Amino acid sequence: MKARIMGPNYTPGKKEDLFEKAIQRTILMMGRYVEAIEDVPSGNICGLVGVDQFLVKTGTISTFKDAHNMKVMKFSVSPVVRVAVEPKNPADLPKLVEGLKRLAKSDPMVQCIIEESGEHIIAGAGELHLEICLKDLEEDHACIPIKKSDPVVSYRETVSAESDQMCLSKSPNKHNRLFMKSVPMPDGFQWATKEGVLSEENMRGVRFNIYDVTLHTDAIHRGGGQIIPTTRRCLYASILTAQPRLMEPVYLCEIQCPEVAVGGIYGVLNRRRGHVFEEMQVTGTPMFVVKAYLPVNESFGFTADLRSNTGGQAFPQCVFDHWQVLPGDPTDPGTKPYTVVQDTRKRKGLKEGLPDVAQYLDKL
Repeated sequence: MKARIMGPNYTPGKKEDLFEKAIQRTILMMGRYVEAIEDVPSGNICGLVGVDQFLVKTGTISTFKDAHNMKVMKFSVSPVVRVAVEPKNPADLPKLVEGLKRLAKSDPMVQCIIEESGEHIIAGAGELHLEICLKDLEEDHACIPIKKSDPVVSYRETVSAESDQMCLSKSPNKHNRLFMKSVPMPDGFQWATKEGVLSEENMRGVRFNIYDVTLHTDAIHRGGGQIIPTTRRCLYASILTAQPRLMEPVYLCEIQCPEVAVGGIYGVLNRRRGHVFEEMQVTGTPMFVVKAYLPVNESFGFTADLRSNTGGQAFPQCVFDHWQVLPGDPTDPGTKPYTVVQDTRKRKGLKEGLPDVAQYLDKL
């Protein structure tokens, strides 16, 4: 029997992300055992053999030609904690790559990424989620011993003021010019671009204003090979002249505890740059609910630290909430953002030190 396999990017009426393949057999999953079955009544959960290579995480399978694909699941958390993995024996690299593909299929939240430097990155929602993913990868999916780095938090790059000068970049053939400034995005707008100038992290909350463009009259001299690198250089120059800043992810942390343990919670949060914004008693019980914001970078080992300071009476739940500017100037040595930028650049194999604005600016 042939079925239509529609991936998450399928648009009705088009051929993209659409496959028509035969279902090899239908199976019933009972715990650790799998049983072949002839037919399955509606309303039951079953497995289909022969379609897994066409779907990564989610999709819709139907024999009805006019069927629309189901909506992709939205999660309240984001994969903001990353860890780099590599096999202990380099000869096992193909097994690791295959294991990462299986892990990506088995968990709808986890992201498996290959960086330009060749690093294999696993991104998860938190420390515990990553720990479970790594255990599954090592024992079930790749079945090889692996080495992992310390957990790393994703950052975003932004600006805190308008560029202090008009930035000009010329194309390699010098026939095209771009004049540009960058300014912070107004609240309520979000626009992200890839690879910021500080440490090639994603950018967030930046608007670029193009003030003037000079293009060559001949189309052959103003193609993508001339304009794209020029635009990138001009964007980078306008960021470096607009007080660049780093943004870090922040958890919303909800902690349940008895009244006697509240003091210990404040102590742990203060040490980890967290702050409480709401505290209330659960009506009719001796329990308190404390809500706080906690930077993801400070959350590693938070649960164990919290329990040791409250006698095991506090129970936290963390979920990604928002991005906030990391205090300090990333261009000023000695500040935390500067250290983060240098560590990120080193991890990505980029040149040490911050890029000089002069290498992106041109003269008239």
